[in-house]
Amino acid sequence: MSHQLIKVYEEGQVGVVELNRPNVLNALNRQMVDEIVDQLEMYDRNPEIRVMMIKGNDKVFAAGADIDEMMEETPLSMEMANPFAVWDRMTLIKKPVIASVNGFCLGGAFELALHCDLIIAGEDAKFGFPEVKLGVMPGAGGTQLLTKAIGQRKALEWIWLGEPFKADEAQSLGIVNRVVAPELVKEESMRFAQSLANQAPISVRLIKEAVRAAEDLSLMDGMKLERKNFYLAFDSEDQKEGMKAFVEKRPPHFKGV
Repeated sequence: MSHQLIKVYEEGQVGVVELNRPNVLNALNRQMVDEIVDQLEMYDRNPEIRVMMIKGNDKVFAAGADIDEMMEETPLSMEMANPFAVWDRMTLIKKPVIASVNGFCLGGAFELALHCDLIIAGEDAKFGFPEVKLGVMPGAGGTQLLTKAIGQRKALEWIWLGEPFKADEAQSLGIVNRVVAPELVKEESMRFAQSLANQAPISVRLIKEAVRAAEDLSLMDGMKLERKNFYLAFDSEDQKEGMKAFVEKRPPHFKGV
């Protein structure tokens, strides 16, 4: 698959999607989002890839959505184009996805990061939804994902004010997993990804499903899903290998089967 607006490469069992529109601070247009999600789905189907990473460059993750692309839209043109259907596909990705963030991560870019499972950010990172200053609002899940992450009152503050917030505040609210020096973001993100790639792939997948469902299910329904996935893990060779390795006091060698 040829890409025009992203770069794609692998480091071991980690598949990397790098945003590549530096002349417009990696602003997300529809083609770029299509390319991102298409590639994530390819990695999700590839047994050689266990973890995915989305990153910008050393200066910026992405400054937001491409405003030029949206200026002349109408409700009908939006309805016909259905631009958010591709974002729905991202919620179906089974493997872990890490956002590696330097610099601005605003608007649609912040939504992209919130769709990921984990966020590693540089101290220079700034997160926010400036849409209110443009007379609109987040549309690719921002109001829902941020509220689930930090609660209604804080989400309203962020989205109503439209101001960027620093990485340390985002971390204190549970949005960002780790904050490191800007020059160490890629290294820390890859170290985290490689550690995750060494875990049992089936376990990781089942855990992701259960944890994500916990936000929407009742406690009892969530417990039922957890138990179902717990039982499923015992049908894998990795479960046998993991427990055997523990008893034999050696590192396990997981194959994802």
